[in-house]
Amino acid sequence: MEETITPAIKISDVRKRYGQHEVLQGIDMEVMPREVVCLIGPSGSGKSTLLRCVNFLEVYDEGEILVEGALMGYEMQYNGTRRRAGEARIRDSRRDLGMVFQHFNLWPHMTAMENVTEALISVAGKPRATAEKKGMECLERVGLAEKAHSYPAKLSGGQQQRVAIARALAMEPRIMLFDEPTSALDPELVGDVLQVMRSLASDGMTMLIVTHEMGFAAEVADRVVFMEGGSVVEQGPPDKLFHSPESPRLTAFLKSWTHRNGQVA
Repeated sequence: MEETITPAIKISDVRKRYGQHEVLQGIDMEVMPREVVCLIGPSGSGKSTLLRCVNFLEVYDEGEILVEGALMGYEMQYNGTRRRAGEARIRDSRRDLGMVFQHFNLWPHMTAMENVTEALISVAGKPRATAEKKGMECLERVGLAEKAHSYPAKLSGGQQQRVAIARALAMEPRIMLFDEPTSALDPELVGDVLQVMRSLASDGMTMLIVTHEMGFAAEVADRVVFMEGGSVVEQGPPDKLFHSPESPRLTAFLKSWTHRNGQVA
């Protein structure tokens, strides 16, 4: 009998509205364990909103998001309806999710090490020595061990983003969410951040990534999902999506991107 593998993330008919504007229009998507999925599409297509719904930083209005089989953000009641889960339940649901944002959100008054270990100490309750050992491992993982005692103001944007990745990794998530992690960086600083993400992918980390870096998506993703207008227009392996798109809208999007940036791969 074939074993059924539970998706790391299962998104079913998810809808999100701001007033009368429906920014997510019935999204269906799965991310399997150890899979790397890149979300691409024009600005305003709903990519970042979807990512924020996955860890319930945005409340989705309809549908379901299951993280490793557990409903995110809601709890079912005896009569079959659902209500928003309590904050403790939501925090527990996020335990296996790490998230890296477009902006680094580091504490300016804390060193790199302190930024990485703060949640380990204050949230996870780890002893400081244990947290700092883990923190150094994570800073080494992103190539910044020598910056452990530097403050964010002394770090480049790329280094700050790598500290933010180390901070997320310190909590030992099984799934990493990246929301345009290089879009706020100067072009010469992008490479080091992408290299850390390549390394995570090669180690088998499950990843859902919103990105405008098409070459990176072509190289690293197992699957690319093209979104527009709050809907999934097309998805598939990167080679097929980038070189043999089926939808006219994706064809136009790639043509525009290639005109500005050169060939994807």
